[in-house]
Amino acid sequence: MSLDLADNKHFVGSNKRCILCRGTKNLCNRKRCPVLVKYYSQSKTKAISDTTDIAGSSPPGVFVGRFGYPKVNIGPLVPPFHGDTYEMDTPEMWIGKSIEDIVDFRTSLVRGKYQVGVEEVDRKDRVIEFTRDMALCKEPAEVEAFFNKKPSGRIALSDTVQPYGPSATLRKLDLGTLKIDRRLDRAFDATDLKAVDAVIGLYEHDVYISKIQRAFSIGAFGLGENRKFVPTRWSITAVDDTIGKNLRDEVKKFRPIDEYRVYETWELDNRWEILMLPRTWIYELVEAWYPETAWNPYGREIAIISSHEKYQGRKKYAEIGGCFYAARLAIAERLKEEKRQAGAVILRETHPGYIMPVGVWNVRENVRNALRKKARKFETLKDALFFISNRLDIRMDTWIDNSEVLKETLYQTRLEDFGGGKAWD
Repeated sequence: MSLDLADNKHFVGSNKRCILCRGTKNLCNRKRCPVLVKYYSQSKTKAISDTTDIAGSSPPGVFVGRFGYPKVNIGPLVPPFHGDTYEMDTPEMWIGKSIEDIVDFRTSLVRGKYQVGVEEVDRKDRVIEFTRDMALCKEPAEVEAFFNKKPSGRIALSDTVQPYGPSATLRKLDLGTLKIDRRLDRAFDATDLKAVDAVIGLYEHDVYISKIQRAFSIGAFGLGENRKFVPTRWSITAVDDTIGKNLRDEVKKFRPIDEYRVYETWELDNRWEILMLPRTWIYELVEAWYPETAWNPYGREIAIISSHEKYQGRKKYAEIGGCFYAARLAIAERLKEEKRQAGAVILRETHPGYIMPVGVWNVRENVRNALRKKARKFETLKDALFFISNRLDIRMDTWIDNSEVLKETLYQTRLEDFGGGKAWD
């Protein structure tokens, strides 16, 4: 999927470049993202090791880079200590933690880098095999990593990927006894199973999404001859998109909800207000970034962007990026559990306390968290929007101006308003 900025009406004004780019599209034509350079210059990582080898309990964590593709760096994430580190690479467990907490334990993870071609997943190589074994683990793995030089560098930040600490080129990798997740292992052994089917099957068997993404990145799924290493950044969005589409298509079979609902949560100085509409599927994510937040560090005004899809879905990659697919998964997941259908508009107000990007998990897990709470129900859209207007700082008319779904719902008459469209049992 590609993002065509030439005819993108959402791309208005330089203050929106950062939230559209998020360090990945080089919209400012600079060699390095100035936002990330700023964070790197301000961040400090712990003194990890004075030697070229580290022994510790990996959560387990692995990482596949994207620079140099189709040559990429793969390898483990290893802290210099032993114990129960499972939480360190399981973002499903991070709700309620502060940015400082997350950055603190993630900077302890040293990334080992070992260059391979993306099609070399079956190459007989100790580092490749051990890295893949770690991606299939269900518990922390005892690892000893030997590097060509001492790990160095600042904390790595991304709007998609969770932060991690210093890195170095791997020379050798040793593993202790591993406890493999049999669900992941069966998908790995099934070389006649398509990757899409493996991802959906694992999700339906209650494997954490973060664990599916990890195994996907290391080339563990798909028809044997088609398997490849997938950069971690891409694997996260690919899995969110795959699961979200499948859930959305299931949701379309159900009857729409009967009332307007509002769910909310406030975390990491982000305010989330989720409006569900009594109609067939339509979905939108609208984000408002205040000045001095992660992706609006230089702007003097609030920067607002949105991405949406109608009942048929969308063909182009969402302007907002991976956050769109992460939030859509959470919405469809909640509706599938209830066996109902709805339209959904997510309003995200990001305040200055959100000082640095911590990964797309923040969107998926916070929307999930909001939807676990009791909804406030309203008989009219006017009442629902009035409630939301008292929960967010930005005026409701500004949200409406930036929301295709709210404008359509408020100002356009739809066939189903007259009893047309699909008949629901």
